[in-house]
Amino acid sequence: MSDAPIRTIEALIARRTGPALGAPGRPDLDYAGLADQIAATAAQVAGLGVGPGDPVAIVLPNGPEMASAFLGVATAATAAPLNPAYTEDEFAFYMDDLKARALIVMAGVETPARAAAARLGTRIVELTVAGGAPAGAFTLAGLAPAPARLNGPDDVALVLHTSGTTSRPKIVPLTARNITASGANVARALQLTAADRCLNVMPLFHIHGLIAAVLSTMTAGGYICCTPGFNALKFFGWMDEAKPTWYTAVPTMHQAILSRAGRNAGVIKANPLRFVRSSSASLPAPVLRELEETFGCPVIEAYGMTEAAHQMASNQLPPGARKPGAVGVAAGPEVAIMAEDGRLLPRGEIGEIVIRGENVTPGYQNNPKANAENWTDGWFRTGDQGVMDADGFLSINGRLKEIINRGGEKVSPREVDDVLMEHPAVAQALTFALPHDKLGEEVAAVIVLREGAQADARALRDFAAQSLAAFKVPREIIFMDEIPKGATGKLQRIGLAQKLGLA
Repeated sequence: MSDAPIRTIEALIARRTGPALGAPGRPDLDYAGLADQIAATAAQVAGLGVGPGDPVAIVLPNGPEMASAFLGVATAATAAPLNPAYTEDEFAFYMDDLKARALIVMAGVETPARAAAARLGTRIVELTVAGGAPAGAFTLAGLAPAPARLNGPDDVALVLHTSGTTSRPKIVPLTARNITASGANVARALQLTAADRCLNVMPLFHIHGLIAAVLSTMTAGGYICCTPGFNALKFFGWMDEAKPTWYTAVPTMHQAILSRAGRNAGVIKANPLRFVRSSSASLPAPVLRELEETFGCPVIEAYGMTEAAHQMASNQLPPGARKPGAVGVAAGPEVAIMAEDGRLLPRGEIGEIVIRGENVTPGYQNNPKANAENWTDGWFRTGDQGVMDADGFLSINGRLKEIINRGGEKVSPREVDDVLMEHPAVAQALTFALPHDKLGEEVAAVIVLREGAQADARALRDFAAQSLAAFKVPREIIFMDEIPKGATGKLQRIGLAQKLGLA
């Protein structure tokens, strides 16, 4: 990608040809059709009296219409995708917080978002799909088109809330420049071309799916098949139909896919992947190894967050280096390690990971306190503790808020996870802080055992003690069939003790 960077969505789509969007069992939409759809959506949104800077809430099932609606709204207004699983009160909170000018929902699909919009007096717009229409083609019912004023590079194209567990979620505005730069960063890191085909299983109300799957594909002029959402039972059928060259997912999804891979060896062999990408949470080393063995391709672990419009660092495709346990080298923004007092630290020293670059949000919306706390000398403070090695590879110890403080001894939950995951009986491990009356916090872990495997708490503690200092070995081990997850498939440590009734 040597040509000058493009920093608006409509300019990005306009220069592409060939198939763009697909879905299981649907005809494909090509780039010319997608450009027409985006232009029509922009005109219909303008017909609402909505333009650049005006948030439009989007509550749609996962699939190609969610992808094309995001692209269309983000071209002429501010797309505000929301999780369809929210309750009415949650929808009302988020739409009110954003001051949404309209809500787009699927015609004929009931959602509590409708009642929330009615409560707020927000205009409800129904998205309709004609029978037999190509994937991603739709109309917005009852909206007369009007001349649209399109977003420039510095207009806010996408707005998301942080998934904060300890305080009120912050509003993250992302400009057209932020998101197109990030899509280009992902495409460059993965060496995507127009020949690449992505199978999307990530939710499209989340930055990972929107940028790492959709926008990176569009940047390269490739093809994306948008499934109705993650389903391990259907994954290999979709793979056989879509013929992807890659997919991106969070670790819990990769683990579910691996659990079905043995009986789908024929599909894997018939549809060889160029690579598999993992992001949004730490990928345990045993899972990375099993993925590479199963799919016969490199697994590229990357590091992303909403404030960076997703990607910050990435491991490299061969012949570049991949370091298990590291999230790679800077892959877009500048990345550094900062001390508490704001000094940038040399390689090898532990501190807070900080970033700056054109994919980074200009600042939280209406939140001067958070902006003052999270920016230092132009660097965004990620809240993650990490270290950079001599080769520039970044390793993350965990969220600063997640680091367990056991009587003054600091414990990285990820370090404990990694050790427990090496036990042959363990399928998943999540280490977390358990409140303790004398030490402040104690180390605890939730364990999911592999199917048919057996191990008790004592065996796992003895195993962990071979690799960890005594104060890092979990005192409490809870066995579960499944670890509670957040809406995007992420495992959440903060608040887990309360959620499990252990606090």
